[in-house]
Amino acid sequence: MCAAVAVCVGGCASWRTSPSLPSAVNVNVGQLIVHADFDLAADNRLLAELEALRPRVAAELQLPASTLPVDVYLFQTQRTYRAFLHKHFPTLPNRRAFFIESESQLAVYAQWGDRAAEDLRHETSHAYLHGMAPQLPLWVDEGLAEYFEVQPDEHGLNRPHVDRLLALMRQGRWQPDVVRLARLDSLEQMNQTDYAEAWTWIHWLLHSTPENRGLLLGYLAALHDHRHPLPLESVVLERHHDANRELVEHLQQIDGGARK
Repeated sequence: MCAAVAVCVGGCASWRTSPSLPSAVNVNVGQLIVHADFDLAADNRLLAELEALRPRVAAELQLPASTLPVDVYLFQTQRTYRAFLHKHFPTLPNRRAFFIESESQLAVYAQWGDRAAEDLRHETSHAYLHGMAPQLPLWVDEGLAEYFEVQPDEHGLNRPHVDRLLALMRQGRWQPDVVRLARLDSLEQMNQTDYAEAWTWIHWLLHSTPENRGLLLGYLAALHDHRHPLPLESVVLERHHDANRELVEHLQQIDGGARK
């Protein structure tokens, strides 16, 4: 579980010169400006994958690709990463990576490690999304990032989320509720089940019917054009009076298809 935060912070320049920020290596990869406190080659395969993610997000969502630069700060050890997090963002949840949007910068901060690829796909997706469609609601933002965090050949299928939600549903501990989900307005309120449900709504919209796909793409296009569309959850419920049941059926279809 990672974090995406929009902030208006004074003194952004002081962060960039802070000795606790990675600065040993600085490489440019497309729109990404990567800063690391360890040796990292410019042709690193993961960096190339993150750059390739930008046109993939744009193509999937039918939006012009973001041209805004994204600073990516990579910390080699958990100790240095957590020290930076505690010093500059003491109120954030303890996550391996996070995205920060300020008035002057799109920035990703991440701990290098076994989960770095997944974490960086998630957080870099946030950065690209915020450059393409400003003012994304939290549940849509996180659902999309969960969609794009998986390997490209998975086509957005986040299998652990399917397994989690179906298991909880069998135990009588979860039912979808997009209105409740849309009311969450801070990362502190979201748990892993909320992330999984947010992903499921996005996957259902993109992969169930052309009409549902058009509903999501039209909503994102309106945000890109700085229009003010109706809340996505309201449109979903207006078009689908039994959307919760349809979402459960979508999960069950995914599960059945994956097990054949």
